[in-house]
Amino acid sequence: MQRVDPSIRINVDCTNPGQFFACCGLLELADRLWPGAEGWFEQTEFCIVCDGTLRELMKEISDVEIESLKPDDRKTSPLRIAGPFVPLRVDWWNDLQGKGKDLKVWAGSMEGVRITLAMRNAIRQEECWNGNILNYGVVVYSPEDSRKKVEPFYFDARRALNAHSRDVGFSPNSLSLKTTAYPAVEFFCLVGLQRIRPVPTKQPQVFDYFTWSRSIPVNIVPAVASGLISSIVSHGYRFQNWFRTGQRKHKAFRPAIPLDQA
Repeated sequence: MQRVDPSIRINVDCTNPGQFFACCGLLELADRLWPGAEGWFEQTEFCIVCDGTLRELMKEISDVEIESLKPDDRKTSPLRIAGPFVPLRVDWWNDLQGKGKDLKVWAGSMEGVRITLAMRNAIRQEECWNGNILNYGVVVYSPEDSRKKVEPFYFDARRALNAHSRDVGFSPNSLSLKTTAYPAVEFFCLVGLQRIRPVPTKQPQVFDYFTWSRSIPVNIVPAVASGLISSIVSHGYRFQNWFRTGQRKHKAFRPAIPLDQA
């Protein structure tokens, strides 16, 4: 498609892998709502050209049913996003052959279904339906009990910076502190990773991804984000999905560095 003025512009920090894959998730859902949507990165913004607006997209996301396909397994159950989104099955964390499991950040008592619903519910607030949606930070609460806090997946790299107790001198989780999450990043990143994955490197739990500056449809994005179409790639980044707890179970996406500095 020839570049036109985008109907959606989102502020993005491409060194935050959670934000990068959240942009991919936004494009995925926009294309399912308005077939033919295309996207690209433009300096500090992600742009989408489609037949609708961010507000219209968020209204559909706010109302859509998100269903657990294995209700007895709330930790790793595949999810189904229905409504006008075709529907979309999200289950990349169970993909052993495609290394999707290596990107899974939640473990232990963390329930994937509960976190997904909590993050989606948190972005039902119309105050965040603007170009700064990926920087909308709030304390997120359970969909079943509004008094109980829900921790995010830890896709957003801002959470990784002080996630380990050795970084801050104590464990925020063990003290039940109410800390800010970025629910749009968490929700859309979960969606984006279904189709678009980073490239594993020779280092364990270290991955690369690539941005692009030309308007392309979502079905081309996996190849471009993997760096396979060099003529379209603009910048490359490397990040670690590191263990954020001493038990070496729970992980977090760390901030990425440009590949020319890796």
